[in-house]
Amino acid sequence: MEMRIITETQLCEYEAWLREAEKSDATMEKYLRDVRAFLGYMQGGAVGKTAVMAYKQQLIEHGYAVRSINSMLASLNSFFRFLGWNDCLVRSIRTQRQTYCPEAKELSKAEYLRLVQSARQRPRMQLLLETICSTGIRVSELVYFTVEAVRQGQNKSTQVGAS
Repeated sequence: MEMRIITETQLCEYEAWLREAEKSDATMEKYLRDVRAFLGYMQGGAVGKTAVMAYKQQLIEHGYAVRSINSMLASLNSFFRFLGWNDCLVRSIRTQRQTYCPEAKELSKAEYLRLVQSARQRPRMQLLLETICSTGIRVSELVYFTVEAVRQGQNKSTQVGAS
């Protein structure tokens, strides 16, 4: 496994490549910030898979969120692919998707009643809250709830899917 040093020229070429790939300014800024953070960790040392894995471990030990670490690793992997340093690529941290919200994040009955009570001055808001809370739908799915659909006992999204 070859050990390599990252240069400022490589960073400039990577930035130009990202621009050519039509990445947004925010994306380019983030990718470059993540690569520079890795460079700060390396302190001019040679880059190899072992060093990248150690960096990943340090991020974990410093308490970064898994999603943040995976995002940083994706930036580094993009940079390494650009350079053709495929032997430096590291895997992201696997996470188990949570289908349901943890109980600590759920509203208690008292909280729900207080929320609905506070919306009483705005009847439409109260109905929206009651609909979301009683059905578990997403806000984006509210457009499918129409008077006609409710009368028929289904929403527009199921009507569309049935056609």
